[in-house]
Amino acid sequence: MDKLLDVENVSISFIQYTQGLNQRNLKVITDLTLDINEGEILAVLGSSGSGKSLLAHAIMGILPENAQLNGKIKFKGKDLSQEDKEEIRGSKIAFIPQSVNFLDPLMKISDQAIGHTESEEEKKSKKIKQREIFEHYNLGPEVDEMYPFQLSGGMARRVLVSTALLSDPELVIADEPTPGLDEKTVKETLNHFRHMKEDNIGVLLITHDIHAALDVADRIGIFYSGYVIEIAETKDFTGDGENLLHPYTKALYKALPANGFELKKGHQPLHGEIPEGCPYYNRCEMAFDRCEKERPQLISLGNKKVRCFKYEEGA
Repeated sequence: MDKLLDVENVSISFIQYTQGLNQRNLKVITDLTLDINEGEILAVLGSSGSGKSLLAHAIMGILPENAQLNGKIKFKGKDLSQEDKEEIRGSKIAFIPQSVNFLDPLMKISDQAIGHTESEEEKKSKKIKQREIFEHYNLGPEVDEMYPFQLSGGMARRVLVSTALLSDPELVIADEPTPGLDEKTVKETLNHFRHMKEDNIGVLLITHDIHAALDVADRIGIFYSGYVIEIAETKDFTGDGENLLHPYTKALYKALPANGFELKKGHQPLHGEIPEGCPYYNRCEMAFDRCEKERPQLISLGNKKVRCFKYEEGA
């Protein structure tokens, strides 16, 4: 498989005003590294506030103006500038937003799916393609003339997926596509991503739903306080979690009801509260002395990655 996306040592921070109009630079994502291949589904899994959606916005080039972005984002080997992101956004890279509120309430579904066209001929061509894709996702001709408020939750989600595919993207970024959906619609939504994979489209699935991630992804990247602490193969989430590398990933897996519901004390540190060393230091049962003051790097171990001193050479 050819590599589609490379995110290398990306950090995102914001200037924050504190008491007395003092400024501080608040890092929300630090040293983030991951990659996605053609026809692969990579799930990025993390709790609310861990920085997952900011990753999507950084790739799409839609970060707020006060955001500071460092590091490299490459698409098919090319280092993307802001201008590059704007050029390929909505074409080679498509975005499925978290909320169906992204649909324009005042436009008919077909019109907003097709978007702006330069000529009647282009409009007809896009209409034919739109109808083909909508049919593939069980959206009949009557949907074209509907407004968003007339759609069920599942139909609205299918419209967002279909609209993203109209431009024949090579990479699809889906930001929290399953919250609030019933079990049937969740399965339906995950099947959409499987169809994309079959069509050799890369998918970045951003979610806090570990069950959805395990059901559909090839690999899973674990976010913790703005860091990727492990990228594991989905098949490693089996048994007692013995093939998982990072202690937080193991704890997350064992906290599932099916795996004993073992809960760890403490909480994920908020941005600005992250300790000087390893972000998981205060909750880790196997911490070394150096973990309190030194921050581990993300180490590659074949198709896996882990941020932990235990796996450093010679450790």
